[in-house]
Parts: sequence; structure tokens; C-alpha cells
Amino acid sequence: MKRVLAVDDEPHILKLVAFSLSSHGFEVLQATDGMSAITTAEQERPDLILMDVMMPLLNGYEACRRLKANPKTQDIPVVMLSAKSQLAEQSEGINCGAEDYICKPFTPKDLVEKVSSILRD
Repeated sequence: MKRVLAVDDEPHILKLVAFSLSSHGFEVLQATDGMSAITTAEQERPDLILMDVMMPLLNGYEACRRLKANPKTQDIPVVMLSAKSQLAEQSEGINCGAEDYICKPFTPKDLVEKVSSILRD
């Protein structure tokens, strides 16, 4: 079973992501800020990380940079999942090491398809 770490400070988004992915056979781990995302990723080694951008303690861009700089987590694909939908913001997400960028609002179907596609490659 593939494991996905969902990182978002909004409980309803975490619940939607967890339900959408778990109902399609993924195990979903959760974190609510960038610092706990890094700790969880180091300990649990998920197959993919879905990372919000705007979070307390450490934003998603910086958390992604730190994950990509860490030998324990550098190979885990990160997908930014954010309401920040401007091209410059998406570019920043890719430049910090993210595999892809999904803009909120998203449909559960699109989320599952994107995660499945990345984990197949």
C-alpha cells in the first residue's frame, strides 16, 4: 500500500485529502505544519508528500527545500497543494523541488489521478 503524507493547517482540507486517497487504497499520514511534516517524513518515509504552502511555523516552500536537502527525504516526491494559484507562486513551488503543483480548489478525482500518476512513474 502506497503511503502519502498530507500536510495542511486546515482540518477540513486534511479530512478531504485523507478520505479521497484512503478510499482509493492509499494510506494517509497527516501533519499540520512544515516542521511536523519534515519530522514525519524522516520517520515514516512516505511514498509522496502533498504540501500546503501557507502554514504556521514553516511554510510549504521552505519545508520542501529542507526535505530536498535532506538525504533521508530527498527522493520523496512533493506536490504542492495550495490556494496560491499565480504562475510565480507555482514556479516557486517547482523551484524549491516540488514535483508538481495542484491549485485549490481541486476535485477529489483530480487529486487521486495526480497522486496515482506520480506514484506510477
